[in-house]
Amino acid sequence: MPPVTSPFRPSALRIGDLTLGTPVILAPMSGVTDAPFRRIAATLGAGLVVSEMTASDELVSGLQMSRLRCEAAGVGAHVVQLAGCEAHWMSEGARIAEASGADIIDINMGCPARHVTGGQSGSALMRDLDHALTLIAATVGAVAVPVTLKMRLGWDHRSLNAPELARRAEGAGVRMITVHGRTRCQFYKGSADWTAVRAVKDAVTIPLVVNGDISSYADAVAALAASGADAIMIGRAAQGRPWLPGQVAGYLASGHRGEEPPLAIQQALITTLYDEMLAHHGVSIGRRHARKHLGWGLDAAAATACAPQSLLKAHRQRVLTAEPPALVHRHLAEAFDAFGSVQRAAA
Repeated sequence: MPPVTSPFRPSALRIGDLTLGTPVILAPMSGVTDAPFRRIAATLGAGLVVSEMTASDELVSGLQMSRLRCEAAGVGAHVVQLAGCEAHWMSEGARIAEASGADIIDINMGCPARHVTGGQSGSALMRDLDHALTLIAATVGAVAVPVTLKMRLGWDHRSLNAPELARRAEGAGVRMITVHGRTRCQFYKGSADWTAVRAVKDAVTIPLVVNGDISSYADAVAALAASGADAIMIGRAAQGRPWLPGQVAGYLASGHRGEEPPLAIQQALITTLYDEMLAHHGVSIGRRHARKHLGWGLDAAAATACAPQSLLKAHRQRVLTAEPPALVHRHLAEAFDAFGSVQRAAA
């Protein structure tokens, strides 16, 4: 496909003393953005990759799973996202993350999950901005690295207070704001309202990132235009497609619309991710964590090949029910061979 001029011309995005090469960020996603997945996305061109949300008190307590969530990807700046509802745990968690190599601490005030908001963390903090500010101030005061903040538009449509929270957060020392264009009560229903994010842009002078429902080149341009944001954050659309943030970054910089990677490269990526997840989590836990990634990877490959759903379903069943890693490798190879046959027959 010939190059197409992108209406967005990215400029250097500064977060404190750090400068991002590209204005496309991989979103933090619980159970998804572990170190192996972040490493692949960063290698493929994402400007910044953010760890899974980690409860600050659990990190301070030394839980192994919390330490694993905060492990660096080894490529680019290391961003650790913390959640919590007490200033003491937020400050101590931030100190531990910084001492472990974090270049940026991100505060989660956007997670809508009931088990998070029920503990008065995540987006529940948007119902009490004064308390939210005590957590922000404690975190900023505890570390020398930049602190950023991720939020939603508000708790519900009767309290769209993201501009106020962003303005106060900037005053407390936050260096970048990310806004998901939904309220907490929407969860992931409906469509992200990128236009509503513009009110946050107008309220601050620090960089603003728009998030929610960005899954294509057109979405990226539309989200930036509607919100006035300085960068975009891609979440669920990168599941099974870790190359997407880098491809979108390339388009915004050059106007070139990259194609989906060839099936051979997709196979190599999902196989590498599977192996690295087993090494990262241990075989027993790693297999469980990797299963959803395998499914997403097969979905992406089948879409690339225009393979029929019946073929995809058959190979998903074989791959996702296999236990020994060698058998998973074999079934993955068989699946990609079958998808490749479909693609070649249609050529």
